[in-house]
Amino acid sequence: MNKHLTIRGLIVGLLGLVVITASSMYVALRMGALPWPTIFVTVVSMAALSKAKNSSLQEINVTHTIMSSGAMVAGGLAFTLPGLWMIAPDASFSTIKLIVLTVVGAILGTLFSAIFRKKLIEEEKLPFPMGRASYNTLQASVKGGHGAKTLFASMGGSVIFTALRDGFGKIPALLTIFKGSAILPAFSIWVSPMAMGIGAIIGPLFALVWFGGAILGYYLLIPIGLASGLFSSMAEADIFRSNLGIGLMIGTGLGVFIKAVISKAKETKKTKDSKKMNSRTQSMILLVLVLAIILLSLGTDISFFEAIIVIVGIYLTTYLSGMLTGQTGINPMEIFGILVLLVVQLVSHPSLVASFSIAAVTAVACGLTGDVMNDLKSGYLLGTDTRQQLLGEGIGGVVGAVLSVFVLLIMKASFGGFGTLELPAPQAAAVAAMVGGLSNVPAFLAGCAIGLALYLSNLPSATLGLGVYLPIYISSIMGLGAVLSSLIKKIFAKKYSKERLGEESGLVASGLLGGEGITGVAIAILSMLK
Repeated sequence: MNKHLTIRGLIVGLLGLVVITASSMYVALRMGALPWPTIFVTVVSMAALSKAKNSSLQEINVTHTIMSSGAMVAGGLAFTLPGLWMIAPDASFSTIKLIVLTVVGAILGTLFSAIFRKKLIEEEKLPFPMGRASYNTLQASVKGGHGAKTLFASMGGSVIFTALRDGFGKIPALLTIFKGSAILPAFSIWVSPMAMGIGAIIGPLFALVWFGGAILGYYLLIPIGLASGLFSSMAEADIFRSNLGIGLMIGTGLGVFIKAVISKAKETKKTKDSKKMNSRTQSMILLVLVLAIILLSLGTDISFFEAIIVIVGIYLTTYLSGMLTGQTGINPMEIFGILVLLVVQLVSHPSLVASFSIAAVTAVACGLTGDVMNDLKSGYLLGTDTRQQLLGEGIGGVVGAVLSVFVLLIMKASFGGFGTLELPAPQAAAVAAMVGGLSNVPAFLAGCAIGLALYLSNLPSATLGLGVYLPIYISSIMGLGAVLSSLIKKIFAKKYSKERLGEESGLVASGLLGGEGITGVAIAILSMLK
């Protein structure tokens, strides 16, 4: 077996992980957003290992897998837990309990990613735009030639553009096309090369379903509801829209569960050896899940009964996380944390600390799943050994989990808490606002029913729900990216082959993603050091 996980790769990966995890925690608390670090760590890993003796793309792939694994763990914590101290500044949460909570989330995210990998990457062949961009970056570095020039020219342009926008404030982040009226919300576009690149990579189907969800939510439901008197204000209409979008995503989760049960019931008998192998694998998975339940119930404020529900909820939401990351490049981890918490609250009465613990462990697991799936996509395209890659991800995830806890607590002590001008933590503030429950239950239930029906009909209901839920400026730029990519391909269809156009557009899109991702992480690191 080829050595894709090496000692030198592990050392480089862990050293980079320290910087990436710390900067990700800072930018998540400061800005309420977290750029994928995938391309940044890919380039750093290439720089560190490409000239090393007997290095390979697969070794670099595993190394950047380790390096990025702490980023989304940090995001999962930063997007949820600070809300506890916004509500109760004197709330006590021991460091040991916080470490147990975060490590369990990281382990579950890695475990469920391993389980879902074959279906999402090999069978459904979801695009996973960040994973494909990482693959294209690695391939271009080796092949050189025209492809490399295309990718790195696009990446360079994206770096300059993002630096002017975020570093020097010379370019606006939002472009408002329509300022809105009494019944129509404003229409804005996020000025983002990365988002345009994602739209181009995921293609017109997913991008336009996503944008269609935004049109449905913002420019059909809201104006019709306001004009007919269904909603008394724009704020009430907006609450209906967001709860409907959440319901669509959760209805998809229910559909995933139902399909899994049906598939299991129809499963044909396999050979005796396969049964033994499956039995061993299932026993190991069951052991990990039992240990997770024990750790959560004994090592945190979550009760035994609540821990069982949380594990089932994380199973479903990590699948949704992987699916949405694959289809759209977006991973709303804090929403999944809220949803699992709401389910627990239906059958139990968790304490305030337990409530935020449930949201946090779910968000950490879902955050890591998105990162793992992107890495596994690039690994699949490169032919990287899956077991070695998952082992590297598991090591990085656990180390990143422990590191994230200390970074969070240091920042809390240094800045005097959260919800401040220095660390507004807007996502955690939203979680704090929703800990008390959904604002519009009928809209949520309607979304669940529609999402379930659409998913069982093999339609991309989660992507539609994402469009209904997310701000219009994100959905519009994704749709624009997909439309421009399709138009350019049609314009040059007679001059170049379909394969050539597909390759070129993929390289340009990957460069746009990578350039903004690299610059975003670099700006975060520089801001943290000021």
